Amino acid sequence: MSELKAEKYQAYPEYKESNIDWMETIPEHWEIIRLKYIFSIKKRIAGVLGLDVLSVTQRGVKVKDIESGDGQLSMDYSKYQRVEVGDFAMNHMDLLTGYVDLSKFDGVTSPDYRVFTLKNEQSFDRRYFLYLLQMGYKQKLFFHLGQGSSHLGRWRLPTEAFNEIEYPVPFGNEQTQIANFLDHETAKIDTLIEKQQQLIKLLKEKRQAVISHAVTKGISNKEHPQAPMKDSGVEWLGEVPVHWVVSKIKNYAKIESGHTPSKTKEEYWVDCTIPWVSLNDSRQLKAVDYIDNTEYQISELGMANSSAHLLPARAVVFTRDASIGLSAITTKPMAVSQHLIAWLCNEKYLIPEYLLLVFYAMESEFNRYTFGATLKTIGMDNVRSLTAAFPSVEEQGQIVKWVFGSVDKIKSSTEKTEDVITLLKERRTALISAAVTGKIDVRNWFKPTETHEGR
Repeated sequence: MSELKAEKYQAYPEYKESNIDWMETIPEHWEIIRLKYIFSIKKRIAGVLGLDVLSVTQRGVKVKDIESGDGQLSMDYSKYQRVEVGDFAMNHMDLLTGYVDLSKFDGVTSPDYRVFTLKNEQSFDRRYFLYLLQMGYKQKLFFHLGQGSSHLGRWRLPTEAFNEIEYPVPFGNEQTQIANFLDHETAKIDTLIEKQQQLIKLLKEKRQAVISHAVTKGISNKEHPQAPMKDSGVEWLGEVPVHWVVSKIKNYAKIESGHTPSKTKEEYWVDCTIPWVSLNDSRQLKAVDYIDNTEYQISELGMANSSAHLLPARAVVFTRDASIGLSAITTKPMAVSQHLIAWLCNEKYLIPEYLLLVFYAMESEFNRYTFGATLKTIGMDNVRSLTAAFPSVEEQGQIVKWVFGSVDKIKSSTEKTEDVITLLKERRTALISAAVTGKIDVRNWFKPTETHEGR
């Protein structure tokens, strides 16, 4: 309860040993009860078609879009199990990324999920037990009870183990009081988190606007008055300074493609030391301006027997499949897979950092070129036709310096906001844990009126 010590919450007057391994004590009047005495597991097959198909996600129970074709689909949903409003639905097949929630929908869900309900609604408050069960996932309290293969992402909680889980239980209206308290307090925290997330969204939009303006309009301030403008003839550029050159990017940077050495030749994948940028680096490419290391490497033999080849440092790598246009500058010689291309700049005419900013600014433009139902891609003809506006290399340098400085300030603000979100989420978790395990006594808590809260 260290995170909550500064709060107004107080402990219960008396405690006793819990005799369960994950918590030492519980309030004197609480009991420890196995889940088999609290829940009844439902195994009701739907038997009909036409019901909503539900999926248990970490954001709760959601209605699945079976028309989109995304994810795994069943040929016969009549063999799925029935879920009714107020039922607990639990993805017990995956203790690593699974979750549990109360369903707000009538429908069917996978036979692999666990659907259950309270045995006695007079004695048990479903919201209280939902907080307990969700805490079990977040704190991995179920993990040691799991079976399967965790490295394959399948670590399930067997029915027998689920039934024998022991939980602390107060009686009377105390469960409801705790649930009401947590509903109110977590809603306040969630509102604060949402405001911080909206701020991050605004900061990202500001970052994009700063970059886009700089590479289409230039820098405009006291030291750099706005230059006369001309129509670029290119939709995404709009008007550009009259002294800039509107040209296809390929006229300023050489395009290099990549390849993957044959996976059937084991000898090609021995002594792999050459950094090799692939789609496995997409997350990194989203986050960094410079790429230092890659998820996978290739060998000299593999490279010699494929179309891949070593590219010099300061190449601008660019994804052309899946997420289009994710880019970064290499800090050392690297190769790329066939899902990326690299742009080699003659720095007498084009600074790699300026080209990187151009690609950042073209984020929405890339969507116009993408095609493919499942794997989005941009064709090489369209890559060769990509067009930008180019000032002199001296002005490019000024733009790069100014933009990177501005973006660093935005990044600092974003990181501080993300830190606030992390602290709020930690507080939320700590508050739930303290309330449902009896570390704090909320029996005398009452919901403040709006006037009282606003003071």
